[in-house]
Amino acid sequence: MIELSDRLNAMEESATIAMSRKSRELKLQGKDIISLSLGEPDFFTPEFIKDAAIQAMKDNYTMYTPVPGYEDLREAISKKFKRDNNLDYKADQIVVSTGAKQSIANVVLSIVNAGDEVIIPAPYWVSYVEIVKVAEGESVIVNAGIESDFKITAAQLEAAITPKTKMMIFSTPCNPTGSVYSKEELKGLAEVLAKHPQIVVISDEIYEHINFGTKHESLAQFPEVYEQVVTINGVSKAWAMTGWRLGYIGASKKIADACNKVQGQFTSATCSITQKAAIAAMEADPIVLKDMIDAFANRRTLVLDALNTIQGVKTNMPGGAFYVFPDVSYFYGKSYNGTVIKNGSDLCLYLLDEALVALVTGEAFGDDNCIRISYAASEETLTEAMKRIKTALEKLA
Repeated sequence: MIELSDRLNAMEESATIAMSRKSRELKLQGKDIISLSLGEPDFFTPEFIKDAAIQAMKDNYTMYTPVPGYEDLREAISKKFKRDNNLDYKADQIVVSTGAKQSIANVVLSIVNAGDEVIIPAPYWVSYVEIVKVAEGESVIVNAGIESDFKITAAQLEAAITPKTKMMIFSTPCNPTGSVYSKEELKGLAEVLAKHPQIVVISDEIYEHINFGTKHESLAQFPEVYEQVVTINGVSKAWAMTGWRLGYIGASKKIADACNKVQGQFTSATCSITQKAAIAAMEADPIVLKDMIDAFANRRTLVLDALNTIQGVKTNMPGGAFYVFPDVSYFYGKSYNGTVIKNGSDLCLYLLDEALVALVTGEAFGDDNCIRISYAASEETLTEAMKRIKTALEKLA
């Protein structure tokens, strides 16, 4: 009898991917499902990026590439870091991977030993905890509720650090909450981390450009923690290139070399055509994203306005990304037609069945009081979805 590894058995399936799969299955059964479960822009990749990919194929960039990525791409990323974030990363401090998820996994596998503690502010992206499990580390969850805009304080971080702490992982703008850390808030975290130079921090900034009204700030800007911080980014979200699979890191040379070593044994480099297309994205002025960002801002308003008409739903004002993470604990203990809502998972299944809208439970992100709504969909779709959700929630008593 074949037995799967303990490592695999300890790992949870991605809740976002699981709900997306369930939505597709129901659609195949003929049900009119609206899926707001995946974090994927509903825009198409810009034409100038696709043109760069076509040209790369014509120029026969179809062979293996250096493991950390083409030199010209890493030079373009280096310039992007300086232009957009005022961060100095040379090309040899940058490793390009098959999506930001792999970038994060490379860093964790390079740093974390069995039993090492990794501080993860909650709510968190679903894969952080599972990647730490693969590395046999221990996740230390630091909770931040809706009252604090889902952001931890420097005091909370300090209290969570122990002699076993090896790493911290967080995102800004945050998936699932959309919360954005200010420069002052990041400075407070940096002051704590500087006292613990053994701690490596993964700063996941994949939603950097999807930011409403505030300037994106990077943790690595503070000189006292520059060597400790690994800045994660990629092309999936802002450039609508989810299927192209390209993420990257900026890090100290020591960590970049370690990630290069890990990647060389697991996947080698990402797609050569994707890399050449990504150069066009890196060199473009982010102002070209304005129409998309404006569309997301309008959708955020639409969803929040709708949620705020539903008794019992609590919301914050997400500053970035394309998610709303409302507190729906008011409905726990309520029921309809024999269905009792005990937690966020129950509520999401109820809304899938009753409203035909697919969402993701907050439990998967470390906060069971909430559910995640992705507004990466048209205003028409969102209007219909919110109408269905309101009708279904108002049936619960």
